[in-house]
Amino acid sequence: MKIVYRANDIIEAHIVAGMLRANDIEPHVGGHYLQGAVGDLAMDGFANVLVAEDDYDTAVGLVREYDASAAQESTEEASSDEGDLYKPWLA
Repeated sequence: MKIVYRANDIIEAHIVAGMLRANDIEPHVGGHYLQGAVGDLAMDGFANVLVAEDDYDTAVGLVREYDASAAQESTEEASSDEGDLYKPWLA
């Protein structure tokens, strides 16, 4: 197995793994038990998504698309109207 994605946390790793499963690639998420050791500390890079070597090239392409769409979404959010006072997380 080869690491195809190094996630910021275990939740992101499972999101990427779900995307790979939806594209008929069987992933393995590693780092579950390390999160408990880290606790509330700001540490990243311990959650990895691995795939079989045969699926690696296809998985890398899918992960690149995922990263590109995530970067585009964050750019769009930053360029949105900053005068908008609606903050859904404050509700």
